[in-house]
Amino acid sequence: MRKKRIMIIGPRKSGKSTLAHRLNGEEGSINKSQDVIYGKNTIDVPGAYLENSWMYKHIIALSQDASHILFVIDESQNNSPYSPGFANAFSCPVYGVITKGAETNPNREKSMKILKEAGVKAPYFIMSSKDSKEIHDLKEKLKETEGNV
Repeated sequence: MRKKRIMIIGPRKSGKSTLAHRLNGEEGSINKSQDVIYGKNTIDVPGAYLENSWMYKHIIALSQDASHILFVIDESQNNSPYSPGFANAFSCPVYGVITKGAETNPNREKSMKILKEAGVKAPYFIMSSKDSKEIHDLKEKLKETEGNV
């Protein structure tokens, strides 16, 4: 049986690779690629897969190896990278992660609305810095619902 990993989906430059790097407990530089990257605990899906709806079938196929899915959104984005209800296409739990957030940000509500329209239920996790508590809280939530992070 294959190891189930946390699948990370989001548009380009939204912080997916950084998040994967932190969830994998890795130090050093981050490898960016236009290929799917299988990490120790993660599956990092290139932004191009999300940005082209004809690639959705590949995202759904990749999700067969996922214990959880994280929809990532950069808080500074103004438009939704996700199709309405897209989270409903997956059989495992889907969580929302808002990256590049500040303590108070006027776009926070917009980001939460985008995740909600995509079918992601609260709570949403805010990653504003390299704060290890934020990663710890996310890992604890993932452990609660199954995975071994």
